[in-house]
Amino acid sequence: METATFGGGCFWCTEAVFLKLRGVESVVSGYTGGAKPNPTYEEVCSGRTGHAEAIQVNFDPSVISYEQLLQVFFELHDPTTLNRQGVDQGTQYRSAIFYHDEAQKETAERVKDEAGRSGMYPDPIVTEITSAAEFYPAEDYHQDFYERNREYGYCRVVIDPKITKLYKNFSELTA
Repeated sequence: METATFGGGCFWCTEAVFLKLRGVESVVSGYTGGAKPNPTYEEVCSGRTGHAEAIQVNFDPSVISYEQLLQVFFELHDPTTLNRQGVDQGTQYRSAIFYHDEAQKETAERVKDEAGRSGMYPDPIVTEITSAAEFYPAEDYHQDFYERNREYGYCRVVIDPKITKLYKNFSELTA
């Protein structure tokens, strides 16, 4: 198993998408990239900790590659908006790839460059690529949020379209 860590806006959204992929063993919502040890959701939302809402993905590289995870990551959020995804605003919602080794760093830089040159986005990609830091799991009520709260308005309006897009554009990767 290998680990990938991504910040793509609200972790409820990214967690829900990545849990649908074959080869993904687990996804944990949490906080990383900031200065405060063991931050709470409220502290991260204040924007003063420097943390991003992120997910940590444990995956089997013999089933799904890190590159494929990155392709899903870039297509299922807007990597061109600085510190914002939809109505969610603040540094905690930044687009970020937290690499765990040099191979991940090189792959992330290459895939980001390819996505930028693809013409898929009218604006430049602002996704940061930085070394993975301490990852702090979010509070229990944030874990598996989509699966436990599918009727919640945010899930239906924001997450459901991402899941639909995943099945449409990456059907070969879905479980």
